[in-house]
Amino acid sequence: MMRSTHLSDRLGADVHFKLELFQKTGSFKVRGALTRMLALTEAERAKGVVTVSAGNHAQAVAWAAREVGTKATVVMYASSVRSKVEATRAYGGEVIQTAADLLEVARDLEVQRGLVMVHPFDDPAVIAGAGTVGEEILDDVPDPAVVLVGVGGGGVVSGLAVALRARRPETRIVGVEPEGAAAMRLSLDRGTPQRLEKVETIADGLAAPWAGALTFAHVRDLGVEIVTVSDAAIADAMWLILERCKVVAEPAASAGLAALLAGAVTVPRGARVVCVLTGGNVDRERLKLLA
Repeated sequence: MMRSTHLSDRLGADVHFKLELFQKTGSFKVRGALTRMLALTEAERAKGVVTVSAGNHAQAVAWAAREVGTKATVVMYASSVRSKVEATRAYGGEVIQTAADLLEVARDLEVQRGLVMVHPFDDPAVIAGAGTVGEEILDDVPDPAVVLVGVGGGGVVSGLAVALRARRPETRIVGVEPEGAAAMRLSLDRGTPQRLEKVETIADGLAAPWAGALTFAHVRDLGVEIVTVSDAAIADAMWLILERCKVVAEPAASAGLAALLAGAVTVPRGARVVCVLTGGNVDRERLKLLA
């Protein structure tokens, strides 16, 4: 956890960052991945696992699988960030890149190879693992008025919501989506989990094209607010974090601060705010494009 004096002064709030980018594999995803791997039976570990990911979950599952002595097959987009693909392979994962629907390809591999599916967000163990972020936030900052976090499929915001509602129910929980990948916002508006026909955002970690049934239920039933921000706001927040806090957060991790800076979320003056910097896996080529 770190506090930013500059951003606190600028926003008129008490701004803290939860630095999940310093986790093993560079993001919060390792929490849910390891929790899920530890729940495997011996028979399941012998089979191996399969998952889908834009990158951070891929690395986390590959590392966690290696730690518990099983094999991971990861289906990733053909356009996935090169450094995330290479890191996944370095952790021992078999990477299959495709332009087709990731989940359909993974489901086929699940059947063909007899693998165990590890969903990137819509899984109770994955959500529970992500919820430990909320536990640690409250251990370090026991009275946050607002906690903000980027939303892709909704795993981390779901886990956060469970932890925060149990220990400090009055805290506002705000999930932030890119305007071009707002599946959870659409789901809340329509009342059921929705799938997007098109996803377009610089925040690849928030580019899940659908909201999960479990994560949607968590967001709806636990009173999570969902707001959207532009890619430009996300990029501005990312560079501000780099310049003023000396931390390299990826675009997806910068969404919470982007919502504050863009006015998508307003907080009372002096309110204690925590933004979860969910990951730092951005390579130099992507940074050049965002400059």
